[in-house]
Amino acid sequence: MLRGIHKASASWLGKAVMAVIMGFLVISFAIWGIGDIFRGFGLSTVATIGSTEIGIEQFRQYYNDRLQQLSRRVGRPITPDQARALGIDRQLVGQLVAETALDEQARRLKLGLSDAEIATRITNDPNFKNVTGQFDRARFEQMIRQAGFTESRYVNEQRQVMLRKQIADAITGDIKVPTTALQAVNQYQNEKRTVDYLALGPAQAGAVPKPTPEELSKYFDERKVLFRAPEYRKVVFLPLTATDQAKWITVSDDDAKKYYEQHKGDFGTPERRHILQIVFPKADDATAAAERIAKGAKFADIAKDRGLKETDIDLGTITKSAIIDPAIADAAFALKDGAVSTPIKGQFGTVLVQVTKIEPGKQPSYKEVEAQIKRTIAEGIAKSKIGELRDKIEDDRAAGSTLDETAKKFGLTATTINAVDRSGRGPDGAPVPNLPKNPDVVSAAFASDIGVDNDALQAPDGGYIWYEVAGITPSHERKLDEVKSQVEARWRDDEIAKRLSKMADDMIGKLKAGSTLASLAPDGLTVGKAKDLQRGHPVDQIPARALDTIFRTAKGAPATTEGDKQTERLVFVITDITDPKLDPASPAMKSVSDTLLRSFADDMLGEYVTRLESDLGVNINQQAVNQIIGGTASQ
Repeated sequence: MLRGIHKASASWLGKAVMAVIMGFLVISFAIWGIGDIFRGFGLSTVATIGSTEIGIEQFRQYYNDRLQQLSRRVGRPITPDQARALGIDRQLVGQLVAETALDEQARRLKLGLSDAEIATRITNDPNFKNVTGQFDRARFEQMIRQAGFTESRYVNEQRQVMLRKQIADAITGDIKVPTTALQAVNQYQNEKRTVDYLALGPAQAGAVPKPTPEELSKYFDERKVLFRAPEYRKVVFLPLTATDQAKWITVSDDDAKKYYEQHKGDFGTPERRHILQIVFPKADDATAAAERIAKGAKFADIAKDRGLKETDIDLGTITKSAIIDPAIADAAFALKDGAVSTPIKGQFGTVLVQVTKIEPGKQPSYKEVEAQIKRTIAEGIAKSKIGELRDKIEDDRAAGSTLDETAKKFGLTATTINAVDRSGRGPDGAPVPNLPKNPDVVSAAFASDIGVDNDALQAPDGGYIWYEVAGITPSHERKLDEVKSQVEARWRDDEIAKRLSKMADDMIGKLKAGSTLASLAPDGLTVGKAKDLQRGHPVDQIPARALDTIFRTAKGAPATTEGDKQTERLVFVITDITDPKLDPASPAMKSVSDTLLRSFADDMLGEYVTRLESDLGVNINQQAVNQIIGGTASQ
């Protein structure tokens, strides 16, 4: 329950006390199968776990805190209705029960922690340290206050977290990932295959005549559901963005010129230099090398004598700010093209540098960036005023105004989309233009209904988009005449697919009888070869669907699979399989090992908590839960 301000979230226990939507603690805890609604509860009790009671106010605070946390995470308020639709009520009850069970077990085991240990944990938390790395009490108090904690409550929760961690470490502290598991993952991820293939397409299917009216009618009748008109919604949306509001803000030349002088570096291209560098552990060696260069020796010769390759001394063409050591940066950017520096005392030794190329920086004039500067200033001013205008819009909507009425009142533009389906397309099948993609207004509209007063969606630039559903056209069956061209196209594709499938099956039979792919290639086709294929990495000639089949087929066995489209077919033979070597010390395998360890730990702890809950006994007062979540819990 650290509310996103603790690094412990990387561990299972941290997730158990931070994540709003979490699964592994309640995987095997079937709360809603333990007797439905229980009797004998006091009006103030939500649940009992062993000898511990969870009161209504305790759960209310827990539930509200978590809902606020999730709202902050997604950038918009989560309503109780949305929480129930997502099943958050069930998850939070399960999570709180699991945490309480661990707390009860800690008491039974008489586990404890001193105040000094808690204080050490808090003062060592990097979230509470200042720029000098010291614990900052003012920062600590501000952060826990923003997260809804008092100091005593935060300290108490840290104590509970640490005690739960003691139990978790005792259960999972010494598990190791079996080599067999690593080998299996390595084999799956890194096995490579090579195939020879023939790619069959519409050209190989031959001419497909048009269907007769009877054939088309029968085809349509058997597949009417495929040609149904989707549900369409009429949606009105009202955007309030800094970009739009900035158009009405006038920025003076004086303000723009002042901004230009203060931010010149943001508009120009800094000077870049190609720099070579040799680091000498001893200053005397650097001095001797500089003297040799002064007498005619080449910089590259000095590097060669010291056993350095060209790549060892080449820093590339870089800006001054890209050089970590300020002393070296100053010296390198003071040299003329081709010059070598005197010995420079750097952070990691004494250094000689040579500049081999200079790319001058470019600084645009004020006039060249005037429009950009004024737009930037205007958008900044608009962002600062958006909050005030948002409140006015919300007040106007609360008074019963439609979005069109609100838009006219505040000089904004509301847009009406007369018909859009869930995929963002109109009745003509084409994407509806000018629909906001981020946030997705269409998805939000299809999650709402006519007459619902929806919360504004937050735009990426800090603005808002209000929306309302003005009409719904339900999905319905279409007549053949309405979709005749679509039906004919699908009928043709099906006919091509049938022909290609039969052709591929005939080829497979001949390949098994001893023929080669080359001998079976139709006119105009040649046998292709795809090397070093890997799972999850489709290439142009081998789409993902075909790749799955290839990795389920034995070496040398001919096989066929549908291509990227229904009208494409591959006939292939695997000619080579390369088994990867296992290197447990490689970064990739270490990452896999860590992931497996977390998974094993999650499973073990989930089983432990389930048994713990069974031993302690768990009772849920569903009526009390419903009082808090505002309705019937999701089933």
